[in-house]
Amino acid sequence: MKSRQKALLAIIVTASVTALAGCSAGGSSSADASFSNKASGSMKAWGFDNADEVGTSRLDYAKDQLKDVTIKIDQTAFDAQKFTTRAASKDVPDAVQMDRQFVGTYAAQGLIQPLDKCFSANKVDPDTQYYPSVMDDVTYDGHVWAVPQFYQPPAIMLNKRVMDAAGVTAADIDTSKPDVLLAAAAKMYEASGGNPTVLGFDPVGVNQAGLWLLGQGGQLMDSKGVPKLDDANNAKAIAFLKQLMDAQGGYAKIKSFTDSFDTFGDKNPYVADQVGAQVNPQWYVNVLTPYVSGVDISGVPFKDKSGKNFTVASGTSFVIPAGAKNANAACAWMLKLTSQDAWMAAGAARAKTIAGTPGAINTGLFTGSPEADRAIREKYVTPSGNSGFDETIATYYNVVGEGKSFGASPAGQEIQTELKNAVTSALLGDKSPEKALSDAQQAAMRAYDKATGK
Repeated sequence: MKSRQKALLAIIVTASVTALAGCSAGGSSSADASFSNKASGSMKAWGFDNADEVGTSRLDYAKDQLKDVTIKIDQTAFDAQKFTTRAASKDVPDAVQMDRQFVGTYAAQGLIQPLDKCFSANKVDPDTQYYPSVMDDVTYDGHVWAVPQFYQPPAIMLNKRVMDAAGVTAADIDTSKPDVLLAAAAKMYEASGGNPTVLGFDPVGVNQAGLWLLGQGGQLMDSKGVPKLDDANNAKAIAFLKQLMDAQGGYAKIKSFTDSFDTFGDKNPYVADQVGAQVNPQWYVNVLTPYVSGVDISGVPFKDKSGKNFTVASGTSFVIPAGAKNANAACAWMLKLTSQDAWMAAGAARAKTIAGTPGAINTGLFTGSPEADRAIREKYVTPSGNSGFDETIATYYNVVGEGKSFGASPAGQEIQTELKNAVTSALLGDKSPEKALSDAQQAAMRAYDKATGK
């Protein structure tokens, strides 16, 4: 189980983007390789760092399907500086696995190839195979630039022990009702010497800032990828986050407290009752499964300002770098890895691992493909005997189809970085939300203009 936790953590780690600011703008291009449904020859790939059974089963499936292709994989974590250096020297692999937030940036710089013809040559309709929000992540300037994999929707995980002790119900944890949520957080909040010992509600306001902003009707960028961090609704969302933080000791003390959490360990915040409720991505349910006897959890959806279930898309993808020597084989390999049959093989492999682990719970797979998600859930996600875990798992399945993309932009990663900086300064009280976002917008626009050559 520990190795699975490490693999899950690796999925969400975003590599350094230091090198991106120094890259010249190549501009997007519709020119791409010639694709067919017949793949052969040798190809090189970069990805699958610390792959678990979900990864290795799909690799085995793709290899078996592509008998005329010899595949060599660099199984190390993606690194932005390494990628741009190799792209500049034209020493690139044929396929690269990366976070989807990089895709728009590299597309605008001409460092990756559009994949429209890759999909069509292999008779794959991306608009039906993948969730719309996932496709929005990898669509830029009228082209699809990546093959998506995985989709980790955030929702709210409840600690029923803390809630019951404070007289708070699941209905009180409603992000569309700020006053109700504030009151619930205050009831559950505990402190000693002015420092938090129990957070009533942890919004994970910096790392999940995009969720809060989009949920309140804001935006990070427009449909063309132009930064829009100074949207008025963004400021309203951050103002509420500050109100929520201030009601629980203030952001500085909250951050110090949450930094001390044993997030992946035996004294995680649900075992140690350090939170009443917390925004978490789907993979965190897997982290808690070894501690089923020591936690009492449930889940509710994050809701937008109108009261509808809401979440945001995130995850990894595969791209073909410009200058790839065997783009045709790379295309076939990427599509095989994310096909229905590959995901069912992964589901079977995960089920086998769980069957051999006493007490383990199958939380399903969130693949980026709605049909694969449904099929895996129907075949492998059975009642666990723990109603709280079953409710939490169901919550994530209920929200996965409600996702919204942050968008694809030449300044995608810079937008995320500047947003986090803005939220941090606003929560600390160093700047008003409006001033923090205005400064962030200016910085993001500089990055956008540089990336597009303006």
